[in-house]
Amino acid sequence: MTILKEFKSFLLRGNVVDLAVGVVVGAAFGTVVSSLVKNILTPLIAAIAKVPDFSGLKFTINGSVFMYGDFINALISFILVAAAVFFFVIKPMNILIAKSRKEPPADPTTKKCTECLSDMPISAKRCAHCTQVQITPQA
Repeated sequence: MTILKEFKSFLLRGNVVDLAVGVVVGAAFGTVVSSLVKNILTPLIAAIAKVPDFSGLKFTINGSVFMYGDFINALISFILVAAAVFFFVIKPMNILIAKSRKEPPADPTTKKCTECLSDMPISAKRCAHCTQVQITPQA
């Protein structure tokens, strides 16, 4: 019985569940990106280049057929998938992360004179404008 309890505990730990969710969401996301590339970006390239598919490109040397068109298709697909992921996932996420990280304001380097209200360095004991002695509050 303890083995089943240990197995149940293992399955319900956060790491296993998080990994399972990540794999499922990753697979669904992969389908979306593949559809974007196949149904939108590739036809767009085909409309511009006027060649919808390069798989027919090949050459033969001593009876060996080199299907370099398939390689070109795979390379274009890879570049389009990488571009889609970058522009539709990475770039927006970087923008969101940058917006969420608000840096704390820098420590002030000046203070106001209590007499004439001019700016003076924080460490100054006397105002350079009105020569009023500044009393620093006790910490």
